Amino acid sequence: MTTEATRTAVVTGASAGLGEALAERLAADGWNLVITARGAERLAKTAARIGAAHLAGDLAWDAEHRERLIALAGGRIDLLVNNASTLGEVPLPTLAEADLSVWPEVFELNMRAPIHLVQLALPSLRERGGAVVNISSDAATGPYPTWGPYGASKAALDQLSNVLAAEEPAIRVWAVDPGEMHTQMLADAVGEADAAEAGDPADAAEAIVRLIEARPESGRYEAKAFKAAETIQRGAGE
Repeated sequence: MTTEATRTAVVTGASAGLGEALAERLAADGWNLVITARGAERLAKTAARIGAAHLAGDLAWDAEHRERLIALAGGRIDLLVNNASTLGEVPLPTLAEADLSVWPEVFELNMRAPIHLVQLALPSLRERGGAVVNISSDAATGPYPTWGPYGASKAALDQLSNVLAAEEPAIRVWAVDPGEMHTQMLADAVGEADAAEAGDPADAAEAIVRLIEARPESGRYEAKAFKAAETIQRGAGE
């Protein structure tokens, strides 16, 4: 990757939760940041606080927004973090009761939009020996009741990450499961009381930065495998 003084990262879903924590952590390390989220007001506040370029918009359905976001980085992208995602229907239903009309948005935002962003960023990522972080979930591998569409979308993103890594050996591609975090998304899924017992997004962000700096081989990694400042082995958490 390029020198620390010139590194640029694009982070989606960066106005709250893990995305905000990760953007803050990268900015503290001197990265140039380009961030996006749907909520314009909160995104602008985050951007002002960390000195980031920002562009509010709908990643799920607005291809022009995705194009403008990547263009905002000016062809100098060292890191793309695909963090933005949606649960879909809330409260989470069983598959027997699921409203299938909600599923397209889940797969658009959680799986299709990240790959489109990768396509747009690839010329720069290839040139600069960059990396892609696709935020996954333990719901991608575990049979958790009511998490069907979300988990399926993350499982699809995991497999697309695997294929992308095989096709693009000049860059790193990491699917990262950060574990349960106290975020609004988790609270929407399980209730605030249970969500409050989950981990701090800042801790997960710290761990992901350690992963980025260690630059292990492409693969799927779990937060518990890299929260400690230890050497990261290839494929941890697979």
